[in-house]
Amino acid sequence: MSNRPNILLITSDQQHWNTIGAFNNEISTPNLDRLVREGTTFNRAYCPNPTCTPTRSSIITGQYPSQHGAWTLGTKLSEKARTVGEEFLDAGYETALIGKAHFQPLVSTPEYPSLEAYPVLQDLDFWKKFDQTYYGFRHVELARNHTNEAHIGQHYAIWLEEKGCTHWRDYFQAPTGTMDKSVRHKWTIPEEYHYDAWIAERTNVQLERYKQEDTPFLLWASFFDPHPPYLVPEPWDTMYDPEKLTIPRVLVGEHDVNPPHFQLAQQEKPDFSVYKESGFANHGLHSHKHSEAGLRRNIATYYGMTSLMDKYIGRILDKLDELGLTDNTLVVFTSDHGHFYGHHGLIAKGPFHYEDLIRVPMLVRYPGHVPAGHMNASMQSLVDFAPTLLRYAGLAIPYTMSGKDQSEVWNGRQDALRTHILCENHHEPTTIHLKTYVDERYKLTVYFNQEYGEMFDLHQDPEERYNLWDKREYADLKSKLLLKYVWAELGKEPLFMPRVANA
Repeated sequence: MSNRPNILLITSDQQHWNTIGAFNNEISTPNLDRLVREGTTFNRAYCPNPTCTPTRSSIITGQYPSQHGAWTLGTKLSEKARTVGEEFLDAGYETALIGKAHFQPLVSTPEYPSLEAYPVLQDLDFWKKFDQTYYGFRHVELARNHTNEAHIGQHYAIWLEEKGCTHWRDYFQAPTGTMDKSVRHKWTIPEEYHYDAWIAERTNVQLERYKQEDTPFLLWASFFDPHPPYLVPEPWDTMYDPEKLTIPRVLVGEHDVNPPHFQLAQQEKPDFSVYKESGFANHGLHSHKHSEAGLRRNIATYYGMTSLMDKYIGRILDKLDELGLTDNTLVVFTSDHGHFYGHHGLIAKGPFHYEDLIRVPMLVRYPGHVPAGHMNASMQSLVDFAPTLLRYAGLAIPYTMSGKDQSEVWNGRQDALRTHILCENHHEPTTIHLKTYVDERYKLTVYFNQEYGEMFDLHQDPEERYNLWDKREYADLKSKLLLKYVWAELGKEPLFMPRVANA
């Protein structure tokens, strides 16, 4: 291989930052643990938005959702957006994405056509012939379903048929399939047909091709788990004993001084109608009440899904070793956002910017460059990935990118680059429009046109139980943090065009 490094990005979907076995002895992830041993763990990594499309678009554009335009679920990233894949292609790299893209919505309109929408999603003849570059990825093999969702189609369904799984519809919900949607935890699909096996197998085929062609590559293996529904094949569904797991809890009264939607989420039958603006679904605005037994069982399955995914991440890492690519490949592992499984009495995701949702696991391995077995507490954002990967390849960073080049921090030569994180969440035009500023110690969340908010001291209150927003004795601190937040907004503007003259 040439001395230009290969880039392998591996992502999960909706994985809580503390679900790596090296740091949590209640879960087994031997292959992620291997990356921990052989690389650097960044324990203060954050997403730029706690939902899929916005953050995934930020990963490939190096821009915040408010800049690249795919601001919430059900939007699409413009095909005009300049992506990191296009930069790598122009530099002679091969690029590929295997697994989940989610750059486009499930519905197509004349003005905003989507290749990830019905009915083309399930037109297998179309996907068998598909050979377009997709957002800078010259080779794509896509799917769209989490576990047994009806959105099954694209390259995953083609693969199932090629594997001889002609009755694949039995494992997916109506109207596509025939599986009973009330089934939880145990997914009857044999592990060999699970999409984790598909992603690993097809990723490894690409690795073999790149090795044979002696070409540098940017390859994204994009896993769907452990995003709910909570379903996993045998024996992973019984790998964890629900009774032996630590379950997070809500403290009595902890939401009393939080914004109203926190309190409503703790009611049996909350009325969130005042927040409904667009007519589309509002993720997280529903009752989060749950039973302890149900929560325990869900966590056991969530951990099982994570461990199954870890097995197939191991297959990819083994293939790098087998092909002699490990030493010249930068491997980055992360998730697009976090997940609540009982933290603060919450489930899944929503406009609740606790660390459990906006922090993500992040591991980086590049032998001889990135320190091995190291823990790094510097602030990282997924919006930084595109410029950082470009710098590792020795490529210029486009002016359109507002993320920061973190290569010197990843290499261990600089302690930190960021002083703060910004996390956006614009889910409705006005009613669910919030942004969070996080610095080394404090966290501040502001809401569009609202006087309520959140402010936490992460040193004194790492579990974020005590909202200081309205406390008089913290008024000066709040003023300072609001000013710092404004500075952060001013500082994130991408300067699309360099200034070259006085006038």
